[in-house]
Amino acid sequence: MDQEDKDNLHLEIGHVLFIDIVGYSRLLIEEQKERLNQLTTIVLATGPVREATDEQLVRLPTGDGMALVFRHSAEEPARCALEIAEALQKHPELPVRMGIHSGPVSEVKDVNGRSNIAGAGINMAQRVMDCGDAGHILLSQHVADDLVQYRQWAPRLHDLGDCEVKHGVRLHLVNLYAATGQRRAPAEISAGRAKASRARASAAQQCRIDRGAWGHRDSPCRSGLLFHGPSSRNEKRRNSRKIDRRAAAGQFHRRSG
Repeated sequence: MDQEDKDNLHLEIGHVLFIDIVGYSRLLIEEQKERLNQLTTIVLATGPVREATDEQLVRLPTGDGMALVFRHSAEEPARCALEIAEALQKHPELPVRMGIHSGPVSEVKDVNGRSNIAGAGINMAQRVMDCGDAGHILLSQHVADDLVQYRQWAPRLHDLGDCEVKHGVRLHLVNLYAATGQRRAPAEISAGRAKASRARASAAQQCRIDRGAWGHRDSPCRSGLLFHGPSSRNEKRRNSRKIDRRAAAGQFHRRSG
Protein backbone atom coordinates (compact mmCIF):
# COMPACT_ATOMS: atom_id res chain seq x y z
CA MET A 1 0.00 0.00 0.00
CA ASP A 2 1.53 3.34 -1.05
CA GLN A 3 1.46 6.52 1.04
CA GLU A 4 -1.53 7.98 -0.81
CA ASP A 5 -3.60 4.87 -0.11
CA LYS A 6 -2.61 4.99 3.57
CA ASP A 7 -3.63 8.63 3.81
CA ASN A 8 -7.02 7.87 2.21
CA LEU A 9 -7.70 4.82 4.40
CA HIS A 10 -11.01 5.28 6.18
CA LEU A 11 -11.82 2.88 9.01
CA GLU A 12 -15.34 2.21 10.21
CA ILE A 13 -17.00 -0.38 12.43
CA GLY A 14 -18.52 -3.26 10.51
CA HIS A 15 -20.95 -5.74 12.06
CA VAL A 16 -19.90 -8.97 10.40
CA LEU A 17 -21.77 -12.25 9.97
CA PHE A 18 -19.41 -14.95 8.68
CA ILE A 19 -21.12 -18.07 7.27
CA ASP A 20 -19.49 -21.38 6.38
CA ILE A 21 -20.83 -24.64 4.93
CA VAL A 22 -19.45 -27.42 7.15
CA GLY A 23 -17.74 -30.20 5.19
CA TYR A 24 -17.83 -28.21 1.95
CA SER A 25 -14.42 -29.40 0.71
CA ARG A 26 -15.54 -33.04 0.89
CA LEU A 27 -18.46 -32.47 -1.49
CA LEU A 28 -18.40 -33.17 -5.21
CA ILE A 29 -18.15 -30.08 -7.45
CA GLU A 30 -21.82 -30.32 -8.44
CA GLU A 31 -22.83 -30.67 -4.79
CA GLN A 32 -20.74 -27.65 -3.82
CA LYS A 33 -22.56 -25.50 -6.39
CA GLU A 34 -25.94 -26.79 -5.24
CA ARG A 35 -25.22 -26.10 -1.57
CA LEU A 36 -23.88 -22.61 -2.26
CA ASN A 37 -26.94 -21.80 -4.36
CA GLN A 38 -29.19 -23.07 -1.56
CA LEU A 39 -27.38 -20.99 1.03
CA THR A 40 -27.40 -17.87 -1.16
CA THR A 41 -31.16 -18.19 -1.72
CA ILE A 42 -31.78 -18.53 2.02
CA VAL A 43 -29.54 -15.57 2.92
CA LEU A 44 -31.07 -13.26 0.30
CA ALA A 45 -34.55 -14.03 1.64
CA THR A 46 -33.79 -12.84 5.18
CA GLY A 47 -35.27 -9.57 6.37
CA PRO A 48 -32.01 -7.77 7.23
CA VAL A 49 -30.57 -8.51 3.77
CA ARG A 50 -33.76 -7.58 1.89
CA GLU A 51 -34.12 -4.35 3.84
CA ALA A 52 -30.50 -3.21 3.45
CA THR A 53 -29.30 -0.97 0.64
CA ASP A 54 -25.95 -1.46 -1.09
CA GLU A 55 -24.50 1.26 1.15
CA GLN A 56 -25.74 -0.50 4.31
CA LEU A 57 -24.58 -4.03 3.47
CA VAL A 58 -21.56 -5.53 1.72
CA ARG A 59 -21.68 -9.19 0.61
CA LEU A 60 -18.37 -11.03 0.29
CA PRO A 61 -18.17 -14.54 -1.22
CA THR A 62 -15.63 -16.74 0.55
CA GLY A 63 -15.66 -19.92 -1.53
CA ASP A 64 -17.36 -22.17 1.02
CA GLY A 65 -19.76 -19.53 2.30
CA MET A 66 -19.93 -15.77 2.61
CA ALA A 67 -19.40 -12.78 4.87
CA LEU A 68 -22.08 -10.12 5.32
CA VAL A 69 -20.85 -6.76 6.59
CA PHE A 70 -23.66 -4.63 8.03
CA ARG A 71 -23.00 -0.99 8.80
CA HIS A 72 -25.79 -0.05 11.19
CA SER A 73 -25.82 -2.23 14.32
CA ALA A 74 -24.90 -5.63 15.75
CA GLU A 75 -28.60 -6.51 15.79
CA GLU A 76 -28.61 -6.88 12.00
CA PRO A 77 -26.21 -9.84 11.73
CA ALA A 78 -27.81 -11.45 14.80
CA ARG A 79 -31.31 -11.20 13.30
CA CYS A 80 -30.01 -12.44 9.98
CA ALA A 81 -28.30 -15.45 11.60
CA LEU A 82 -31.45 -16.51 13.47
CA GLU A 83 -33.53 -16.27 10.29
CA ILE A 84 -30.95 -18.34 8.41
CA ALA A 85 -30.96 -20.94 11.20
CA GLU A 86 -34.75 -21.14 11.07
CA ALA A 87 -34.76 -21.63 7.29
CA LEU A 88 -32.03 -24.29 7.55
CA GLN A 89 -34.31 -26.49 9.66
CA LYS A 90 -35.91 -27.53 6.37
CA HIS A 91 -32.49 -28.34 4.86
CA PRO A 92 -30.68 -30.95 6.99
CA GLU A 93 -28.41 -31.59 4.00
CA LEU A 94 -26.97 -28.07 4.43
CA PRO A 95 -24.91 -27.92 7.67
CA VAL A 96 -23.85 -24.34 8.38
CA ARG A 97 -22.00 -22.56 11.18
CA MET A 98 -21.94 -18.82 11.78
CA GLY A 99 -19.83 -16.29 13.68
CA ILE A 100 -20.53 -12.63 14.49
CA HIS A 101 -18.10 -9.87 15.46
CA SER A 102 -18.09 -6.07 15.32
CA GLY A 103 -14.75 -4.54 14.40
CA PRO A 104 -12.81 -2.18 12.11
CA VAL A 105 -13.19 -2.54 8.35
CA SER A 106 -12.24 -0.33 5.42
CA GLU A 107 -12.96 -0.07 1.72
CA VAL A 108 -10.27 -1.40 -0.61
CA LYS A 109 -9.86 -1.98 -4.34
CA ASP A 110 -9.94 -5.60 -5.43
CA VAL A 111 -7.90 -7.13 -8.27
CA ASN A 112 -10.51 -5.95 -10.79
CA GLY A 113 -10.40 -2.38 -9.53
CA ARG A 114 -13.81 -2.65 -7.87
CA SER A 115 -14.58 -1.38 -4.38
CA ASN A 116 -14.50 -4.09 -1.74
CA ILE A 117 -14.17 -4.23 2.02
CA ALA A 118 -11.57 -5.82 4.31
CA GLY A 119 -10.19 -5.52 7.81
CA ALA A 120 -9.69 -7.04 11.24
CA GLY A 121 -13.43 -7.12 11.90
CA ILE A 122 -13.92 -9.66 9.12
CA ASN A 123 -10.91 -11.75 10.13
CA MET A 124 -12.09 -11.92 13.74
CA ALA A 125 -15.64 -12.91 12.73
CA GLN A 126 -14.13 -15.84 10.85
CA ARG A 127 -12.10 -16.87 13.90
CA VAL A 128 -15.24 -16.76 16.04
CA MET A 129 -17.06 -18.93 13.50
CA ASP A 130 -14.15 -21.39 13.29
CA CYS A 131 -14.72 -22.32 16.95
CA GLY A 132 -18.21 -23.60 16.19
CA ASP A 133 -19.79 -26.77 14.83
CA ALA A 134 -22.72 -27.20 12.45
CA GLY A 135 -25.71 -25.23 13.72
CA HIS A 136 -23.80 -22.84 15.97
CA ILE A 137 -24.24 -19.07 15.96
CA LEU A 138 -21.27 -17.82 17.98
CA LEU A 139 -20.72 -14.23 19.06
CA SER A 140 -17.60 -12.47 20.23
CA GLN A 141 -17.91 -11.06 23.73
CA HIS A 142 -17.82 -7.56 22.21
CA VAL A 143 -21.04 -8.23 20.27
CA ALA A 144 -22.68 -10.02 23.20
CA ASP A 145 -21.95 -7.05 25.48
CA ASP A 146 -23.82 -4.80 23.04
CA LEU A 147 -26.82 -7.11 22.61
CA VAL A 148 -27.22 -8.07 26.27
CA GLN A 149 -28.43 -4.54 27.03
CA TYR A 150 -31.70 -5.29 25.19
CA ARG A 151 -34.58 -7.32 26.62
CA GLN A 152 -35.25 -9.27 23.44
CA TRP A 153 -31.65 -10.47 23.13
CA ALA A 154 -30.53 -11.14 26.70
CA PRO A 155 -32.38 -14.49 27.16
CA ARG A 156 -30.83 -15.80 23.94
CA LEU A 157 -27.21 -15.26 24.98
CA HIS A 158 -25.40 -18.13 26.70
CA ASP A 159 -21.81 -17.81 27.89
CA LEU A 160 -19.37 -20.46 26.62
CA GLY A 161 -16.05 -19.28 27.98
CA ASP A 162 -12.76 -19.13 26.08
CA CYS A 163 -11.72 -20.76 22.83
CA GLU A 164 -8.12 -20.74 21.61
CA VAL A 165 -7.71 -19.82 17.93
CA LYS A 166 -4.74 -19.20 15.64
CA HIS A 167 -1.47 -17.91 17.10
CA GLY A 168 -2.58 -18.73 20.64
CA VAL A 169 -5.23 -15.97 20.69
CA ARG A 170 -8.04 -16.67 23.17
CA LEU A 171 -11.55 -15.47 22.40
CA HIS A 172 -14.35 -15.29 24.93
CA LEU A 173 -17.44 -16.58 23.14
CA VAL A 174 -21.19 -16.52 23.62
CA ASN A 175 -23.69 -18.90 22.03
CA LEU A 176 -26.78 -17.35 20.42
CA TYR A 177 -29.86 -19.53 20.24
CA ALA A 178 -33.59 -19.41 20.85
CA ALA A 179 -36.00 -21.88 19.24
CA THR A 180 -33.30 -22.29 16.59
CA GLY A 181 -29.56 -22.59 16.92
CA GLN A 182 -27.24 -25.18 18.45
CA ARG A 183 -27.58 -25.44 22.24
CA ARG A 184 -24.70 -27.85 22.75
CA ALA A 185 -21.27 -26.34 23.44
CA PRO A 186 -18.81 -26.53 20.52
CA ALA A 187 -16.65 -29.65 20.53
CA GLU A 188 -13.48 -27.52 20.63
CA ILE A 189 -14.58 -25.75 23.80
CA SER A 190 -15.79 -28.98 25.43
CA ALA A 191 -12.44 -30.59 24.67
CA GLY A 192 -10.62 -27.63 26.21
CA ARG A 193 -12.71 -27.91 29.38
CA ALA A 194 -12.02 -31.63 29.62
CA LYS A 195 -8.28 -31.05 29.15
CA ALA A 196 -8.22 -28.38 31.86
CA SER A 197 -10.20 -30.63 34.19
CA ARG A 198 -7.76 -33.50 33.66
CA ALA A 199 -4.81 -31.17 34.30
CA ARG A 200 -6.33 -30.00 37.60
CA ALA A 201 -7.09 -33.57 38.65
CA SER A 202 -3.54 -34.65 37.80
CA ALA A 203 -2.08 -31.75 39.77
CA ALA A 204 -4.28 -32.54 42.76
CA GLN A 205 -3.23 -36.18 42.63
CA GLN A 206 0.43 -35.17 42.51
CA CYS A 207 -0.05 -33.02 45.58
CA ARG A 208 -1.64 -35.91 47.45
CA ILE A 209 1.27 -38.16 46.50
CA ASP A 210 3.90 -35.62 47.45
CA ARG A 211 2.96 -35.42 51.13
CA GLY A 212 5.99 -33.35 51.98
CA ALA A 213 4.88 -30.51 49.70
CA TRP A 214 1.86 -29.70 51.83
CA GLY A 215 3.92 -28.65 54.79
CA HIS A 216 6.13 -26.15 52.98
CA ARG A 217 4.78 -22.61 52.86
CA ASP A 218 6.23 -22.01 49.36
CA SER A 219 4.77 -25.23 47.99
CA PRO A 220 2.99 -24.81 44.64
CA CYS A 221 0.27 -27.11 46.01
CA ARG A 222 -0.23 -24.82 48.97
CA SER A 223 -0.23 -21.60 46.94
CA GLY A 224 -2.45 -22.86 44.14
CA LEU A 225 0.15 -22.05 41.48
CA LEU A 226 0.31 -25.69 40.48
CA PHE A 227 -3.35 -25.69 39.57
CA HIS A 228 -3.78 -22.51 37.61
CA GLY A 229 -0.73 -20.26 37.59
CA PRO A 230 -0.91 -16.54 38.40
CA SER A 231 -2.03 -15.25 35.01
CA SER A 232 -4.74 -17.84 34.39
CA ARG A 233 -6.14 -17.45 37.92
CA ASN A 234 -6.32 -13.67 37.54
CA GLU A 235 -7.90 -13.96 34.11
CA LYS A 236 -10.47 -16.44 35.39
CA ARG A 237 -11.27 -14.15 38.34
CA ARG A 238 -11.77 -11.15 36.03
CA ASN A 239 -14.03 -13.07 33.63
CA SER A 240 -16.01 -14.51 36.53
CA ARG A 241 -16.64 -11.04 37.96
CA LYS A 242 -17.84 -9.78 34.56
CA ILE A 243 -20.23 -12.67 34.07
CA ASP A 244 -21.49 -12.56 37.67
CA ARG A 245 -22.34 -8.86 37.26
CA ARG A 246 -24.38 -9.66 34.17
CA ALA A 247 -26.06 -12.59 35.88
CA ALA A 248 -26.94 -10.44 38.89
CA ALA A 249 -28.64 -8.02 36.52
CA GLY A 250 -30.57 -10.87 34.93
CA GLN A 251 -28.78 -10.26 31.67
CA PHE A 252 -26.58 -13.23 30.99
CA HIS A 253 -26.95 -17.01 31.12
CA ARG A 254 -23.95 -18.93 32.38
CA ARG A 255 -23.41 -22.05 30.30
CA SER A 256 -22.57 -25.07 32.45
CA GLY A 257 -22.42 -27.82 29.83
